[in-house]
Amino acid sequence: MRTGPSAKIGGMIGTNCSGTNAVKYGTMKDWVINLTVVLADGTVIKTRRRPRKSSAGYNLNGLFVGSEGTLGLVTEATLKLAVIPQDFSVAVVTFPTIRDAASAAAEVMQNGIPVAAMEIMDEVQMKVVNMGGATAPRVWKELPTLFFKFSGTKAGVKENIGLVQRITRAHSGGHFEFAKDEREQKLLWSARKESLWSMLALRRNGEEVWSTDVAVPFSRLGELIEVSKKEMDDLGLFASILGHIGDGNFHESIIYNAQNPDERKKVEKCVKNMVQRALDMEGTCTGEHGIGWGKKESLLLEAGKDTLGVMKAIKWALDPLWIMNPGKIMDLP
Repeated sequence: MRTGPSAKIGGMIGTNCSGTNAVKYGTMKDWVINLTVVLADGTVIKTRRRPRKSSAGYNLNGLFVGSEGTLGLVTEATLKLAVIPQDFSVAVVTFPTIRDAASAAAEVMQNGIPVAAMEIMDEVQMKVVNMGGATAPRVWKELPTLFFKFSGTKAGVKENIGLVQRITRAHSGGHFEFAKDEREQKLLWSARKESLWSMLALRRNGEEVWSTDVAVPFSRLGELIEVSKKEMDDLGLFASILGHIGDGNFHESIIYNAQNPDERKKVEKCVKNMVQRALDMEGTCTGEHGIGWGKKESLLLEAGKDTLGVMKAIKWALDPLWIMNPGKIMDLP
């Protein structure tokens, strides 16, 4: 899935997160065959056996993957493996506006073109990467940018590149810059890989980075990104848009002074509004970061009282004393 360098298998199971290859390979839930889980009372269970398909009983993998450690402690996981594709290609293309980039990405997916990865970074994030210097001496164009990976057979990769190029040109995209070899592939992808670390490197004393995510249907993706970016700019926040746009998921990364209450309120307002807009567009309050402490109110808005009640009933059944990762996802009634 091409995760971040700090990702661990247990954490990925806990949040059902993904990585830059999620558009082709899915999220963590798609790669879990079975889990060994210790329940709150000490009982040890195995969620299922090893066949790739099974209709035997409830889908317990689906119950524990994404539960953020609130239902049990995962001690062992059996995961699937994937065949390494025959051919790879990496390319970047810039756009005049973030709406153009997001709309192009949405059209690529709506046309069913099997890209291996498709990531977005706005002009602020591209500037941050240049300022951070992690990819020096490479200097990036400070424009909204899409990063593509193609994989498969040589003929398939060539065909998919042509299809994507036609779509990006229709949305005012510039010329594709292709990697000529494996070293250049790593170089071209380095801007996306270093994006968060570059943002963190810009913090001054007392500053923090608030990173949050939402996901929406492709048909609403360009609109949501454009409106959310405008609000961040209007509030005077130093913030960027980036993320796994190939599966409708993007992130806001905002630098703010944690010691300044007014600045924190601006950030909270911005995040709350982005979440509400995503929900209004039939999206979700989090595509992969999870609920944790910070989005419990958003979960109620998204799922509704009755659905959240079912989640609480499951929690009561498996953890009646509420000792497993207390305070996460939902509060003790």
